[in-house]
Amino acid sequence: MNEEINNTQLDQEGHPIRKQPLLVLIGPTAVGKTRMSLDIAKAWNAEIISGDSMQVYRGMDIGTAKIGLEEREGIPHHLIDICEPDEAYSAADFQAGATKAIAEISEREKLPFIVGGTGLYVESVCYQFQFAEIGSDAAFRQEQEHYAAEFGAEALHARLAAIDPPAGQRLHPNDMRRVIRALEVYHMTGQTFSDQQAGQTKVSPYELCIIGLTMDRAELYRRIELRIDEMMKLGLVDEVRRLLERDLPPAAVAMQGLGYKEIAQYLQGECSLEAAVELLKRDTRRFAKRQLSWFRHMKDIHWIDMGENFHNNLQSVHDIIAGKFQVNLEYTSNQSF
Repeated sequence: MNEEINNTQLDQEGHPIRKQPLLVLIGPTAVGKTRMSLDIAKAWNAEIISGDSMQVYRGMDIGTAKIGLEEREGIPHHLIDICEPDEAYSAADFQAGATKAIAEISEREKLPFIVGGTGLYVESVCYQFQFAEIGSDAAFRQEQEHYAAEFGAEALHARLAAIDPPAGQRLHPNDMRRVIRALEVYHMTGQTFSDQQAGQTKVSPYELCIIGLTMDRAELYRRIELRIDEMMKLGLVDEVRRLLERDLPPAAVAMQGLGYKEIAQYLQGECSLEAAVELLKRDTRRFAKRQLSWFRHMKDIHWIDMGENFHNNLQSVHDIIAGKFQVNLEYTSNQSF
């Protein structure tokens, strides 16, 4: 038994129960997850589950760097384009959807493969976090929205940072929906969101293989800026304009996501296009930093530095997967996971 497989479950006779394998690829935005994931999925007979909190929304394609149908190279992708931008979608919703997808992919004798950069979403599936049925308080939410409208998102974020510093550090002020939810959790339970997450028992029901991609910070930032320049060429301004024309509420995801809030400020006459793009680049760099901070607190990650030769990195990934799942790559086309 691979020494990395912790918390092994035993049957009634004391024999180890083989858990369902689950492959996970994480890393900050623009590090190269999409390209790497396609090669891995083809080699390991896998189906991809998007672990990105924004790619669930229809019509938000350019700003989320969503992989197009023609780019998927025949690899099935799950949890993409399943909601409208004004619909609420939480980590608990993602956990339920991903868990269902994992079971269905396994029944097809394929390898479930989560790819994404939303740390809480991915971790909630890997370790089956328990989400309390806290409910909601519509009046409280409306009060927070009005406060943000009057005093700004930064002021609302400061409220959260005062009562829950770790959550304040993780969440961007523009992520109003999650900031309000974290405030609401404290309002309704008297316990911070961070304390609730810290109390989770990180025992996985799966045989996990988690691979993290990283690279030199300066190179990552360069790639982020190039990606944003490409988004602008592809029509990010028009995509945001179409969302604004739908008259979405201020707390809607489309009005908070990276790329959408910044460009919306330009379209609403609050700043120049050049200033909006520079703000987007800055916010995206900060977002990548927060992603890396979250991942560093996760366990069981095999890190790959993407600053070196891609094919060498890919081979290293194959070696990690083969060692973890005790499967030879050349047999995967007929291998039942």
